[in-house]
Amino acid sequence: MTDFHARLPEMLHLLKKLVETESPSGDKSAVDRVAALVIEECRRLGAEVEIVSNARTGDHVIARWNAHLPGKPILLLHHMDTVYPLGMLERMPFYSKDGKTFGPGVLDMKGGIVISLAAIAALQETGLLKRPVTALFTSDEEIGSGTSRALIERLAAQAEVALVLESGLEDGSIKVWRKGVGDFVVRARGRAAHSGGEHEKGRNAIRELAYQVLEIEKLTDYNVGTTLNVGVIRGGTVTNVVPEEAVAEGDIRILAPEEGARIEAALRGLRPAFPDTTVQVTVEFNRPPMPFNEVNQAALAKAKKIAAAEGITLKAGGSGGGSDGNFVAPLGVPVLDGLGTVGADYHSEREWIYTESLASRARLIAALIRDWAKFASQDE
Repeated sequence: MTDFHARLPEMLHLLKKLVETESPSGDKSAVDRVAALVIEECRRLGAEVEIVSNARTGDHVIARWNAHLPGKPILLLHHMDTVYPLGMLERMPFYSKDGKTFGPGVLDMKGGIVISLAAIAALQETGLLKRPVTALFTSDEEIGSGTSRALIERLAAQAEVALVLESGLEDGSIKVWRKGVGDFVVRARGRAAHSGGEHEKGRNAIRELAYQVLEIEKLTDYNVGTTLNVGVIRGGTVTNVVPEEAVAEGDIRILAPEEGARIEAALRGLRPAFPDTTVQVTVEFNRPPMPFNEVNQAALAKAKKIAAAEGITLKAGGSGGGSDGNFVAPLGVPVLDGLGTVGADYHSEREWIYTESLASRARLIAALIRDWAKFASQDE
């Protein structure tokens, strides 16, 4: 296999270009500038490129290699958007020091884009890119993948395996499970009244909401990996008025697919605890869970064999956060996540990666692409 450490300077050069082309999710023109760089690199590497126009956020990019060859492709999943606003580079410039590289999006997940392209380049140069490979680069992962979900699901349904280039865990582990993600809003209404002169005529919406929050807390079940978190509460106007309305907003995380129905039913079943008050609930799940089921267990076993043949010890873990890999799991398609750069402090001004992880992960991705079919007959 190619010496990827020798490729580090060119990998860092591309990463610098991508990071310094800032791309907040909500700025279409900014994300499209990153897409232009990705398109240029993919075409340079001989890909057939399809641009999926998107009016709401940036365009999505599909790159295909060897689409004419038989067999299902390996799907590589990436996103080009970041959580950082334009101008963030002034506060957190791109630089490398003491074995680490810093900058907005180096970890989540522009480093993953660089890794995939380096792996493809190495396989081409050595004549080892002998199977179909599809790479998807989306524009809206950080805001829920609303415009890209159907595209992800369509491409994944056609794939043999999906490899997600999100960041790995800080100890180098990849991610073989992720929790599903949802949110809810509970709106309590009562009756306003003067808190001094006519307190008895009031119906305190905050009191009603406080009761509902305690009921919501009871739905958390750590044994099955389910958590509910009321993260925002708003209510009332001034201290001398019995509050007429109060609102709670919360986050749901589930690991077991069947938990979604239980939680949704329980939340929608909340009823007022006090007279003359009402409770309204909305619930939405935007990412299904990615459980470590038999399909992903088999995929991990195969990946470990391929890695071991390269002298790589592959470790696995999971995350309570979601990714586009969550959309693949319900399709019954194997998915391995967290194959991108290794580092920490993503979504903060301290975001960084181990610079060497660009090389080691590119080596792993190249091996997985090259050898996935080689190990298939032994594992299936």
